[in-house]
Amino acid sequence: MNDEQFIAEVKNLAELDADEEARKAIAATLETLKERLAGEEPSDLAAQLPPEIAPYVEGDGGGESFSVEEFYERVAQKEGVGKEEAVGRARAVATVVQTAVTEGELEDIRSQLGATYGELFGQTGASA
Repeated sequence: MNDEQFIAEVKNLAELDADEEARKAIAATLETLKERLAGEEPSDLAAQLPPEIAPYVEGDGGGESFSVEEFYERVAQKEGVGKEEAVGRARAVATVVQTAVTEGELEDIRSQLGATYGELFGQTGASA
């Protein structure tokens, strides 16, 4: 998957009008994911993402422990949108991430996030 495909998929799933909105959703979601993941996991994820998308999650993770509700609140704040909108956009980004990376990488992410994040990184191939 290349950068344009990734952005187009997020735009489509989140029902956004502009590529720029999709880019903001991707940045907000992946930056928040980086804050939540620990150690080298964000870099492992970045290695499997398209080159334009990867920088949002590169580097060591923050390893912060926060709920999925706070995850959505942080995404909303970064994007400058309401929480409901942020939930839909974050889920769209997560769905595209799931199609872009290996099952092993998804398992690593899921194991760090825990069961409460199932609605975000739930089933494999939860694509529409």
